[in-house]
Amino acid sequence: MIYVKRFENNPFAENTYILYDETHNCAIVDPGMYTTAEEESVLHFIRSNNLKPTLLLNTHCHVDHVLGNKLIYEEFGLLPQFHAHEAAVLSDVQVRAPMFGLRYEQSPIPEHFLPMEGNVSFGNTSLQLIFAPGHSPGHLCFYNQQEKLLIGGDVLFRRSIGRTDLPGGNHQLLLKHIKEDLYSLPDDTIVYPGHGPETYIGEEKVSNPFVRA
Repeated sequence: MIYVKRFENNPFAENTYILYDETHNCAIVDPGMYTTAEEESVLHFIRSNNLKPTLLLNTHCHVDHVLGNKLIYEEFGLLPQFHAHEAAVLSDVQVRAPMFGLRYEQSPIPEHFLPMEGNVSFGNTSLQLIFAPGHSPGHLCFYNQQEKLLIGGDVLFRRSIGRTDLPGGNHQLLLKHIKEDLYSLPDDTIVYPGHGPETYIGEEKVSNPFVRA
């Protein structure tokens, strides 16, 4: 059984996720904590539930998804893991954060990058990597087949899709990966997006105004 806890963080209302199972090991995905209150809320949840963070994952490295990377590293010794195509995106955060009026504590860099295909694991849980660029050049989603859940980042939202007007964005590529890689998942797969409420693959296939099956 996988448990999912969502936190809405930073001025962009970004979704930070903690995934954990019966072993109490957990993965932290896209830590976007910005204020002290947001940081304390995430840390309190981890500690009060006796969780052991063993993975720090970034779906992609836009500023709102990496603001808490340094904190997680300092607290738990975890380096972020993401695809190599996001390295330049992360480097650019130092320039872009001040443009948005954001204070940015520089994220550590990975010891190794995640591939386009494969799996990452924590506790008894395995997450399949789904490479879905378009919103950003190296965007990854994390899928668990048994529980039919997808941590989707900024690829697919409820009745919307990720923006593609940022550096490295590609609208047609994003649509391609949604149709071929996400819409091929079971209709009852729940999507936990990088912003906004959860949705289901089946619902988006018939109702999403930007891309339908």
